[in-house]
Amino acid sequence: MTAFFYASLSLLLLVSATTARAGVAEGIKTLEGGDIAGAVKEFQEAYEAGDADGAFYIGRLFEMGLGTDKDMRRAAELYAAAVSKKSAKAENRLGLMYLKGELVIQDYARATELICAAAAAGDPNSQFNCGLIYSEGKAVGQDWAKAIDYWQKAAAQHSVAALNYLGLAHREGNGVDADRNRAVSYFRRTAAAGNPMGLYELARAYSEGVGVDADPIMAHAYANLAAARGHVEAASLRDELGARLRPEELKKAHATARDWKALPIDQTGE
Repeated sequence: MTAFFYASLSLLLLVSATTARAGVAEGIKTLEGGDIAGAVKEFQEAYEAGDADGAFYIGRLFEMGLGTDKDMRRAAELYAAAVSKKSAKAENRLGLMYLKGELVIQDYARATELICAAAAAGDPNSQFNCGLIYSEGKAVGQDWAKAIDYWQKAAAQHSVAALNYLGLAHREGNGVDADRNRAVSYFRRTAAAGNPMGLYELARAYSEGVGVDADPIMAHAYANLAAARGHVEAASLRDELGARLRPEELKKAHATARDWKALPIDQTGE
């Protein structure tokens, strides 16, 4: 498989009129089925057919070390090739590399250019990241109005990260009027999808009675779920709440967490 992988990569930039035009979606499906070599072939053919994301996905395989040794430099080269043909996904990933200085010089201006170009093209991850750049004010002047606008666009495409950050913005009054009830509505959506941050923030809201009526049983249940999903602060909150609950209340909290089921983010609604 490895020999095929490198052979495929060497042909990546060649255009073959006789090659079957399989799309990136087919490559992803093949990859999910465990056929990495087949996925590379699909991605290569997609790129040759004019889909710049084909190079992006092969770059991801190098970055993650799937089917080959991990090679960030090769990944960066493939992202650059995809960027040259306007892959929004590659613009976002290469932009993050410039933001952090990963195997390229740290260059906030170039990072902003790439990420926000991808955001303008409608990529939700890029919209979230572009909003983050404007909220932090490191690469550009801090502009909360632009940050909120980008996050709202990403949230409309069900970006969990954007929904969480809109929740934080409404809780703290950054770029919008402070509205704890509105903040909880965002966290409730991401929590319903099983997101650790959403679960933890909803647990905090129930614990403190901020934006929702205080309910230590529900707070414990959500903190318990967040802790199980690796949120670093959730276990402490769960244990603190557990120490205050009566045995029958703790039993109810455990049952609530045990019976809880996550929903796809696009089904959480408002």
